Amino acid sequence: MNQLKGTGVALVTPFHDDYSIDFEALKRLVDHVIEGGVDYLVVLGTTGETVTLTLEEKKQVLQACLEYNAGRVPVVYGMGGNNTMSVLSEIANTDFSGITAILSVSPYYNKPTQAGIIAHYKAIADACPVPVILYNIPGRTMSNITAETTLSLAEHSNIIGMKEASGNLEQCMQIAAKMPKDFLLVSGDDLMTKAIYSIGGSGIISVMANALPATFKALCHGTAEESLQAAYSLLPLNGLMYEESNPVGIKNLLCHMDICNDQVRLPMLRASLALNKKIKAEFQKLK
Repeated sequence: MNQLKGTGVALVTPFHDDYSIDFEALKRLVDHVIEGGVDYLVVLGTTGETVTLTLEEKKQVLQACLEYNAGRVPVVYGMGGNNTMSVLSEIANTDFSGITAILSVSPYYNKPTQAGIIAHYKAIADACPVPVILYNIPGRTMSNITAETTLSLAEHSNIIGMKEASGNLEQCMQIAAKMPKDFLLVSGDDLMTKAIYSIGGSGIISVMANALPATFKALCHGTAEESLQAAYSLLPLNGLMYEESNPVGIKNLLCHMDICNDQVRLPMLRASLALNKKIKAEFQKLK
């Protein structure tokens, strides 16, 4: 899975003011990130506001991204949830043409045991016709996939990696120390990318790469000095991206770049005037 090393961008889903999907803006975004040097696209992850899209809208966004991508880079598709049977049904009814792998978030709200998480992912991996990347984000799911559980699941032939967004470097090190040679340990936090690389990780699935793909190209593929400076350059903006929850901040930044509107779907609200002012000020510094 060398094609899934480096920067994967967790694409936002652009909306018009009336909340309908803005496919013209989505095309601009796809072209922007690919031309900026990202290594692969992640379609309909958390940043894509997937939980607010209908099944039909999800199909439309996936097909649009595949069309706009035109085979230029690999595509990873977000497909997960807290109802295992529902995920299996979605797998059975999905055309995986053009999809390299799926990114599947750990079950949220239910707070399953580690054994339950293992059973959930094994059922998905057994049924999925493309490889599976695990996704651990305790801040949203309210449960953690432990290093021991990750290593157990890494033994499955169709589970190829883990997007780690726990913020726990020790846990990431425990995974890296014992994971299979070809297992992908992917940072789920933009600012953790350098640290994840240093312990044997393979890259980042990024929020800010929507706006700053060239920065992440330098971070993942530049010289040691270029990579370090790219990482430091993210510091002023990173906190603002999450001040009113993701993807409010990144959509506002993209709006200042004239790539897409900053509309989000309820229960999220577009950036407040105060946050907009702060993001605009930092964006002006980047010019």
